[in-house]
Amino acid sequence: MPDAAETFRQLHRGPGLLLLANCWDAGSATLLASLGARAVATTSAGVAWAHAHPDGDALPVDLLIVTVGEIARAVQVPLTVDVEGGYANDPATVGETVAALVDAGAVGINIEDGAGSPDLLAAKIAQAKDAAARRGVDLFVNARTDVFLRGLVPEPDRVAETLVRAARYRDAGADGLFVPKVVARDEIREIASAAGLPLNVLAWPGLLPASELAALGVRRLSAGSAIAQGAWARAAALAAPFLDEGRFEALSENAMPYPQINALFARKP
Repeated sequence: MPDAAETFRQLHRGPGLLLLANCWDAGSATLLASLGARAVATTSAGVAWAHAHPDGDALPVDLLIVTVGEIARAVQVPLTVDVEGGYANDPATVGETVAALVDAGAVGINIEDGAGSPDLLAAKIAQAKDAAARRGVDLFVNARTDVFLRGLVPEPDRVAETLVRAARYRDAGADGLFVPKVVARDEIREIASAAGLPLNVLAWPGLLPASELAALGVRRLSAGSAIAQGAWARAAALAAPFLDEGRFEALSENAMPYPQINALFARKP
């Protein structure tokens, strides 16, 4: 898509929050785009589960690349891809994977430090940026730090550690900072003002409303795996009584009409 990378970058500058309701395949991406999504983002968990793999760098990279290509062909909005930790510890290998994802249609990635070294993630970020640049794409790299999510440091030190990592990732070429599980107003405000990168937070119990997040300086709010989890829960709630007792009364309750779904995928001549 022409200028998709720049369009995606501009979405982090407003107006308002960039809201990302994460998808897991071309069908879910098409649905989100039809609902007005200005960009689509994958959830690593959702993509992994759709291929019967657990989340956590277990998804074969070739399946991810195929999925990204299918999504990119299905939607006309920018696509950013959750690559977990890059599916390798070798930064050069991560760069090769990112190059393949860019070729498939991605203009942004999320890449995380997890429990690993910040220096390792910085090296992966540099390789990812270089790999995309060689293909003429100014890739938006959203660096996720798990300081809050994994409790990597004592609670009083979380903001300071996050900002240290933000500076390291920014120097390596990161374009955004993702801090899952930060919910406190003062912590969000401090990180947003001092990180030097657009701040992305994750929808989480106790998080402030979107309008208040924007006022604190947050630029991006992600649903993460929550929509995929909800879809799995709904499918299980419908299928279990059908399989156990042959009960089918609930199958049509609150179902999206068949013609409406089919119309999402109709191809105009």
